[in-house]
Amino acid sequence: MITNYLLNVIIKEPRDYSKKETRTKVAYLASIVGLVANIFLSVIKLIIGILISSVSVIADGINNLSDAASSIITLIGFRLSNMPPDKEHPYGHGRIEYISALMVAFMVILVGFQFIRTSYDRIINPHPVKFEAYSFVILILSIIIKMWLSRFNYSLGEKINATGLKATATDALGDVLTTSVVLVSIIVGRFTTLPIDGIIGIIVSLLIMYNGYNLVKDTISPLIGEAPDEDLIRSINMDILTYDYIIGTHDLFIHSYGAGRTMATVDVEFPADVDNITIHEVIDRMERELGEKYDITLVVHMDPLGPETKESYELRKNIKRILKADPIVKSIHDFQLLEKDDGKEIEFHLVIDGNKISKTTSQEDLKADYESLIREKCTDKRCNLIVDIEY
Repeated sequence: MITNYLLNVIIKEPRDYSKKETRTKVAYLASIVGLVANIFLSVIKLIIGILISSVSVIADGINNLSDAASSIITLIGFRLSNMPPDKEHPYGHGRIEYISALMVAFMVILVGFQFIRTSYDRIINPHPVKFEAYSFVILILSIIIKMWLSRFNYSLGEKINATGLKATATDALGDVLTTSVVLVSIIVGRFTTLPIDGIIGIIVSLLIMYNGYNLVKDTISPLIGEAPDEDLIRSINMDILTYDYIIGTHDLFIHSYGAGRTMATVDVEFPADVDNITIHEVIDRMERELGEKYDITLVVHMDPLGPETKESYELRKNIKRILKADPIVKSIHDFQLLEKDDGKEIEFHLVIDGNKISKTTSQEDLKADYESLIREKCTDKRCNLIVDIEY
């Protein structure tokens, strides 16, 4: 309810979360709400921590202060990522969003590391922690606010497909656990002489660092360049096959340069006897329509297939039967039986499932192994394979 109310305040027009302007407004909303909430919680916890002499509460307050700083970094990251393309960055600046999320993650880890040292010192030199009812109530309130903040950020992150906001949501959920542990330490501390505050402080610090590690893991993958969603690949390939004259598709590559900045290239197969103007019009329409549907820039390469002789057909069918038994082979395409001066040569692309091979296996090794296999079955022909590894 509160989320929809805030969205209605900042977005007057019909909500289209794929629009850059809408994404920016939503990101600003999340950052400002996170900034205000975390500064409020940080100030309250720091005051309480000092009053009751609890290093774990102070650590939790500093953690909230780092969350406030992360909201500022996220805000700046979104603003920079929306800069238009330029000469040095023709695909835009979308990946700055991931870099800002990575900065937040390292900041979280640094805060955790610093408070391990502080907590260890509290174990060596313990101080009694005072129990006050108001501190208990305020920490409960903090847990409720953080739970709402986590749902709020995740909801907005889903709407605009923002990795940074989803990472912030995960961070807020981690803070719920952190504050819960601090709360337990205050209660348990009343009934023991052990330096429970310092011990819990170390636990809180380790939780903070683990949370930071998860943030690094979640943000570094798209920054390096992660594999596209398999459902997206399957859906695009199926849609391509619905167009006139298209009889096959292969080599679909998808590259992301940040949310809303995705490029894809694909080879489409069609009969060679279709004239160039006709197939060019079909491909132009395909690039435009599928580009709008999937919010991508689609580039299609024309791959004409010549008429197939009976010998070529039987040979292709036989080779497919041989390769079908191999679990790492996904498919073959662009099969040709070429007439050379010194005899006939088989040439085709062999698609290998990269998830089922060793990382030390090279394309050259695969090429040599499969060419040897084909030559054993077709002794009167040479073989030239192009190996494509797909993940």
